[in-house]
Amino acid sequence: MSRDEKKPKAPTIFDIARKSGVSYSTVSRALSGYEFVKSSTREKVLQAARELEYVPNQQARSLAGGRSNMIGVLVPDLSNSYISEIIHGIDDELAKSDYNIILYTTHRHQGKESEYVATMVNSGADGLLLVVPLISSSYLDALHQQDFPYVLLDQMNERKQSLSVIATNRAGAYEATQYLIELGHRHIGFISGLEGLNSATERLAGYKTALSDHGIHLDSEYIVGGDFRVQGGYLATQKLLSLQKPPTAIFASNDMSAFGAIEAIRQHGLHIPDDISVLGFDDLSQASLVYPKLTTVHQPLVEMGREAVIMLLECIEYPAQEMRQTILPTKLIIRDSCAPPAIMMT
Repeated sequence: MSRDEKKPKAPTIFDIARKSGVSYSTVSRALSGYEFVKSSTREKVLQAARELEYVPNQQARSLAGGRSNMIGVLVPDLSNSYISEIIHGIDDELAKSDYNIILYTTHRHQGKESEYVATMVNSGADGLLLVVPLISSSYLDALHQQDFPYVLLDQMNERKQSLSVIATNRAGAYEATQYLIELGHRHIGFISGLEGLNSATERLAGYKTALSDHGIHLDSEYIVGGDFRVQGGYLATQKLLSLQKPPTAIFASNDMSAFGAIEAIRQHGLHIPDDISVLGFDDLSQASLVYPKLTTVHQPLVEMGREAVIMLLECIEYPAQEMRQTILPTKLIIRDSCAPPAIMMT
């Protein structure tokens, strides 16, 4: 072969899966001699492998007898109970099967999410659960083209080529904003979430729509960028409180931002909810422990984790199924951090 000639690409386990019409994980089990594979299915897989002249990766096959029974889980970090509650649901549901978890944390480092996904795929994971990823659509398209099973949690693929589990973010934000309006608030600050995440976009949209539907002018000064973190919420609230006409209520895109808002408000010598109301989103366990107890929008995080596992295992076993979204409901949880404004605005 001359140096200019390209060496033909070696067939992969994905090629065998496509040719034999079974899932990636089934091919892996059949090639490893796993006993709980129908003989007819095993023969179909072996026949496809022979026709493709497949040469197995010995390193991959040496792991756990050639089958991984592992699900890759990609999360941004482990610093708050938002992630831990989702993982709780994932772990509960996987405990009913013979799968285990490979967990990667990216800390939102540029390029790390795609890098870790590639690592998990190449290490032989049977499927992926991607929790609020910022991975580009092009990378998700590559996974889709490989027929590699994955599910997005609390995020959407704009091209609708992914299985995903989300909550009613827009409706939840609308209900929360409407609640503040019904209390009498007309100057409502909003701390947005991390740019690029569907939940951040939808919650901002719900806030804006509620104001519009109730005839309240949208003041761009009252919308301040955040990042779903405590520090981001703290800094955003500092900006809101420094306005010539500060808001009488602050709606934070998530509870972590709301906790930062509470700290900033206290440092200004103000009292919640007498001087200013605060409302969050997620209903983390800490929301009922802070003082005053945080009014927030409950997001079914544990259920989201469970549902994502169910969808992923179905995708592994039945790879030909159509892409779909599962949308779980949110609910406003009224506690102690909101009250009518001290001076009723008209």
